[in-house]
Amino acid sequence: MNQDRLLQILVAPHVSEKATLLAEDARQHVFKVLPDATKLEIRKAVEALFGVGVENVRVVNIKGKRKMFGRRPGKRNDLRKAYVTLREGSDIEIGGAE
Repeated sequence: MNQDRLLQILVAPHVSEKATLLAEDARQHVFKVLPDATKLEIRKAVEALFGVGVENVRVVNIKGKRKMFGRRPGKRNDLRKAYVTLREGSDIEIGGAE
């Protein structure tokens, strides 16, 4: 698999209350990923970037909400999230926790 492609798969960590609870309790981390990323690509990208073992990958496609921007109707961008379950004994430190 192309190394440049692996570096572009993970767009950003998804930071929310639910994602924090999953990371603490279930060894799951949530990432925003490219819209055309596959589960295998996501697995390899996480293993290569963080040096951890990945047990499972689940992917969710979220459609953007329809909103009014001033008087004009519009639509927010669509989002694709990956829920990555790590193997026992693996952990990723995301953020500036001290």
